[in-house]
Amino acid sequence: MSRLGARFARFLAVLILIGIVAAGRAEALDLPIKKLVFENGMTVLLLERPSLPFVVVDAKILGGSLYDPDDRPGTASLTASLLTQGTASRSAIDLAEALDSVGASLRSSASDDFASVSLTVLKKDVQLGFEILADVLMNPSFAEGEIAREKAQIQAQIKSDMDDPARIADKLFASLVFKNHPYGHPVEGTEESIPKIGREDLAAFYKRYYKPNNIVMAVVGDITEEEAIEIVNARFGRWAFRNVEAPAIRSVPKAARVVKIVSKDLKQATIRLGHPGIRRSSPDYYAAYVMNHILGGGGFSSRMMTRVRDEKGLAYDIRSGFDAGLEPGAFSVSVQTKNETAPDAVEMVLEEINRIRKALVSEAELADAKSYLIGSFPLRLDTNRKIASILSSVEFYGLGLDYFETYPRRIDSVSREEVLKMARKHLNPKNYVLVIVGKPDASRLP
Repeated sequence: MSRLGARFARFLAVLILIGIVAAGRAEALDLPIKKLVFENGMTVLLLERPSLPFVVVDAKILGGSLYDPDDRPGTASLTASLLTQGTASRSAIDLAEALDSVGASLRSSASDDFASVSLTVLKKDVQLGFEILADVLMNPSFAEGEIAREKAQIQAQIKSDMDDPARIADKLFASLVFKNHPYGHPVEGTEESIPKIGREDLAAFYKRYYKPNNIVMAVVGDITEEEAIEIVNARFGRWAFRNVEAPAIRSVPKAARVVKIVSKDLKQATIRLGHPGIRRSSPDYYAAYVMNHILGGGGFSSRMMTRVRDEKGLAYDIRSGFDAGLEPGAFSVSVQTKNETAPDAVEMVLEEINRIRKALVSEAELADAKSYLIGSFPLRLDTNRKIASILSSVEFYGLGLDYFETYPRRIDSVSREEVLKMARKHLNPKNYVLVIVGKPDASRLP
């Protein structure tokens, strides 16, 4: 037996021991997902979809800005973006030309919780695609020239954000809600932190978090289980398991009332109002999700939209939401209105938050929310790229491969009483952060 054949046989033995996990309802949705755990700890979620001749890969690494060094925000983002800008054997130009020659795409970035690398490649070029994917994940060069170029682009974007009312409001809001917690700093870093980040910082961050046992990879498309096992073993098999020592993350601070106005000579006032929210893993998540849909997350059907836009005509758009992550993210309300009507808009937002905390929502409101959230769920799975992204997220956040079965059931099981309970538990109309960018009449703020 060849060496590859022996390794394949050993892997199959491991596979038999750990089992192949398939989601029951997922099969009804034509999603027979298989979970493969390799000898080096890499987790691969496989969905065979041979109807179109291409393969999509979405890899998530537990190494987002949540783990940035305290004095160097932006390290995780810069590390991730440089993965595709050169390896030990390929320059950035070499990578671009190799991908362009076969019409493939490769992207890398970071968010609060994770870094991600995504690949799209035709079936006939899947070997080359995985070869390049493995190269950027295992052998990034962090060339000084590419670091300087990327840092210059980030600095330019940060300066550009200073003229964008929405970005000003978002950044200030996060810094006030989360204070010294990592969620409080921008993923891309700050004007002060970016110059401090050197190659040694990137190499150290990479060494600490980029390990096969710290990666979840979703593979969706025209590829069989046997092909996936062989190609992952061939390309990633030599990447050795190593323990991950993630630092302790300080707790998200308690809600506190803070009002900040950034005076800008603008006709419109950009408003952010909110406070710390919930984790994605919270058992309250689904009921809170339904509650928020009724309050301000349901587009034109939400209470806030009906009140602020339809009845009063104060804004074109208003929305609320929970940004749930590994840590409790923010609950926030976003709206833009005229300076003179900003205090009225804020008052109405607080009134709607208080109203949903005081009485049961109507049967019709709850039924409409459930119908929309369940009915729109398949639209989140209408492309291979969307499926791959959701699959990796489901595994990353530990939601279980029965997620595609349990999501509709959990939404459908939410009662009016639970909506009221979630509103009282997770909405705070007294201790909140309010940020307004513009020139509102501060004396009229509630």
